[in-house]
Amino acid sequence: MRAERLVALLFTLQSRRSATVAELATALGVSSRTMHRDLAALQAAGVPLWTETGRYGGVRLVDGWRTRLDGLTSREAVAIFAMGVPRALAELGLGSAVAGAHAKVTATLPTALRDQAQHLAQRFHLDAPGWFRGDDDTEHLSELAAAVWHQHRVRLRYRRAQGTVERIADPLGLVLKAGVWYLVARVGTDLRTYRVARVAAVTVLDESFDRPADFDLAGWWERSSASFERSLQRVPVRIRLSPAGMRALPAVVEADLVVAALREAPPPGPDGWTELELRLEEPHIAAGQLLGLGTEVEVLEPQAARTAFAEAARAMARRHGA
Repeated sequence: MRAERLVALLFTLQSRRSATVAELATALGVSSRTMHRDLAALQAAGVPLWTETGRYGGVRLVDGWRTRLDGLTSREAVAIFAMGVPRALAELGLGSAVAGAHAKVTATLPTALRDQAQHLAQRFHLDAPGWFRGDDDTEHLSELAAAVWHQHRVRLRYRRAQGTVERIADPLGLVLKAGVWYLVARVGTDLRTYRVARVAAVTVLDESFDRPADFDLAGWWERSSASFERSLQRVPVRIRLSPAGMRALPAVVEADLVVAALREAPPPGPDGWTELELRLEEPHIAAGQLLGLGTEVEVLEPQAARTAFAEAARAMARRHGA
């Protein structure tokens, strides 16, 4: 990783007339102490650096010295410069590689093309995570990414509702879906999906594996996702919510379903309650989810969901002696 960072530092210096140690450290995500060591390493490698003291001083390359980046077309350079997923790549341990790519492109693009790339990056941004959702715990993501890259078999300890299980798996790929990381792995002859946040422990084994020659991660994920969505058998459930119920809804229903429902929701009625239509699973499951809203919700349709909700409420009342 240090080699990547030194290359990133070199091209960052090339793209700027002058920069302070603190500015360079911030740009590459390291401490000032580490940056001093990296600058010394560049000098030891023969890169001519000049340090200027004073209020407007900083570190810069000696005038006239440049290194070049070859092999990128203009469109490729613009695409790299305008990438909007640095956080996801940083989670995979590629943060310094992204910084290096940006610095290389900035250092070598003609002025007009550089302005075009900056123009694009300022107007388009990709925000992958969904609303109302905290960050997943991706403690083992970098280990899994390394195993995927080097094709090393892993031993996983995975948390499930019934407890923790252990699996020996061939990690084939990682997918980022709405801010959540998933591992696609082969267990025996089966292809399975594991949510990275539920991986309790990872042991990367010395044993390597042969990746299936015909495996296409993007194509497999698309087919698997479509099959999963069909299995949920979503049905429209119409409800009324009080203002307190509206605030609590993201706690009991998936965030993307809430966003979709709010997009189509009418304004609140005279009593302050809002009518929504949610795409939930079969009526009994829907009723169980909505029970978390207590008296702040009224289930309107379908009748099966309304009945299931009422029966559960009556059972709760009887249990509490009402």
